[in-house]
Amino acid sequence: MSDQIQLIVEKLNQEPFRKNYNLITFDSLEPLQLLQLLNDVLGEIDPKHAVDIREELPEQTAKRMLSLLGILKYKPPGSVSDFAFRQGLVTGSKPVIHPLLHWLLQRTNELKKRAYLARFLVKLEVPAEFLQDDTVADINKQYEDLMEAFKNLHKECEQLKTSGLSTAEIRRDIGAMEEEKDQLVKRVERLKKRVETVQNHQRMLEIARQLRLEKEREDSLAQQKQEQKNQLFHAEQRLQRAQLQLKEMHHAVVDSKPESLMKKLEEEINFNSYLVNEKLPTELESKKNSTYFLQKVVAEPAMNQSDLNVLEIKINEVNTQMNQLIEKRMMKYEPLDSVFSMYRQQATIIARKKAAKAEELQAAKEEMASTERQMLQKTNEAHELEGSEVPKGEEFKHYVNKLRSKNTFYKKKRLEIAEITAEYGILQRTEELLKQRYEAIQQQLQAIEDKKGISGYSYTQEELERVSAVKSEMDEMKGQTLDNMSEMVRKLNTMVAEKKASLAPVIKELRQLRQKCQELTQECDEKKIQYDSCAAGLESNRSALEQEVKGLLEECVQEESNYRYINCMKRNLEIQLQRAKEEMRAYISPDPQERRKAIREQYTRMILEQENLGKKLREKQKLVRESHGLNMKQIKMWQDFEQLMECKRECFLKQQNQTAIGQVIQEGGKDRLVL
Repeated sequence: MSDQIQLIVEKLNQEPFRKNYNLITFDSLEPLQLLQLLNDVLGEIDPKHAVDIREELPEQTAKRMLSLLGILKYKPPGSVSDFAFRQGLVTGSKPVIHPLLHWLLQRTNELKKRAYLARFLVKLEVPAEFLQDDTVADINKQYEDLMEAFKNLHKECEQLKTSGLSTAEIRRDIGAMEEEKDQLVKRVERLKKRVETVQNHQRMLEIARQLRLEKEREDSLAQQKQEQKNQLFHAEQRLQRAQLQLKEMHHAVVDSKPESLMKKLEEEINFNSYLVNEKLPTELESKKNSTYFLQKVVAEPAMNQSDLNVLEIKINEVNTQMNQLIEKRMMKYEPLDSVFSMYRQQATIIARKKAAKAEELQAAKEEMASTERQMLQKTNEAHELEGSEVPKGEEFKHYVNKLRSKNTFYKKKRLEIAEITAEYGILQRTEELLKQRYEAIQQQLQAIEDKKGISGYSYTQEELERVSAVKSEMDEMKGQTLDNMSEMVRKLNTMVAEKKASLAPVIKELRQLRQKCQELTQECDEKKIQYDSCAAGLESNRSALEQEVKGLLEECVQEESNYRYINCMKRNLEIQLQRAKEEMRAYISPDPQERRKAIREQYTRMILEQENLGKKLREKQKLVRESHGLNMKQIKMWQDFEQLMECKRECFLKQQNQTAIGQVIQEGGKDRLVL
């Protein structure tokens, strides 16, 4: 808590507040001063709240602050309930105001941005009955479009701010480009001066320009050629796909009848209508809901483990309440309701099966389309690689046998490689083990030498062996080497004996010191046990006193909050009593204007208006019921008339087709007669 107050005081002493508080002066602030300080911080975040709270009612102040805190997504600490938070915000309680100030001052810049965006992104809820008006609906649509446009512009602005481009860097880039431009201009001038001394330089410059133009034209033509090749390749692919579809359509039409084609078309129409009318709208609605919830989760502030635990507890409580309500409902079921529930369950199961089969059919269609695309792609790749058609029949069998023989040969060689690799791995492992064993033996030998006080003896022995080997080889040439080496060995032995003799008294002294160290360690352990027991007793007494003080403080805070609550309730009751007196005074007043202001008179007028409106609606309903039968008959007559005209149109079309077929047959007969 002290760290929290320390941070609050540091932030308030900085810009833009500059309050010059210390811990004592801040802790001694009155509730009204604390509320004014909180209002100043909120006014820094949102300038609309920079007001003097003494000029408005406490209810208005609390309502205004709560609305802004709701926009800023502030959550009270877990130990403070919503009612206690609202009450503490009205009364200026320190346990409520201090955490709120700490949270606001920690993230002032972020909250400023959120408050600024809330001015434009908090959507104004329009009742559904008002949206039935076309004008209101159009204005609401424009409002939503402008809100989306503001979101996009704000994102672009933030991206530009974070892109790292600054005016200084742009100016440096411009200066560098201007310097490069000046260097290029100077270089061009030097080249012009050098070229002017050459004969026919104008003609040569013209030829160089024409060469450059021709090269650019050649590059553009090569690019156009590549683009046309790509277009030709895509056109060939489209042609192959169209030919494949045409072949499939021919295969489908060869043995088919009009009834089967109509049945197939009806099935496709039913399936597509089911997708459009039932499946896709539900999926779209579920996606919208999930998107809405995800946006809501993203907009929420970061949660810690305690917040997650609270949410899990609430979810479990709601689930238990739902289960209890379902059990009560099932216990109160009547037989008819149970039959209806059975039918509902069957309908739900059938709908689920239908949706599952539709998803399977859709997935099968997508898989078939992807397989066809892969087959077409593989066919094109085969054409590009082989330059001929895919082998069929005997050629394909011969090709498969050839692949099998190559596969067996490949597997045999692969097994040989695996055996060689395994053997190589075993040899490597053996080598590593031998190296590790050699290193371990060397370390053990080194440790033994260190323990015996003859460190380096093995190395010396190796050196002796090496020297003796060299000596055996060079014995004929140098006979004195053996004497030198034996002298060296004697010297080493004497040195080892001297080291042992010098270390003997040190080892004796070390043993005495070890014994003394053990005695002191035992005494230290006994003293430590005594200290721990004494410290545990004092700690238990201190914790008991702290618990008692904490209980008294909580009781004091509770009594103070009760006192504040009773004062607020008293103030509310006084205001309600004052309103009741004013209502009574207006109701018994002889002045009609004053009586008209009474709430009772207003509700009486509203009741009369609603009764008159109900009478008009009942009369209108009566007229609609009287004309309903005639209108339905007229609709039926128009439907019959439409069916009759449709039949006439079909008969007329059939007659035209038969007339055209007869004319063709007559013309064919005339041609045969002429031949």
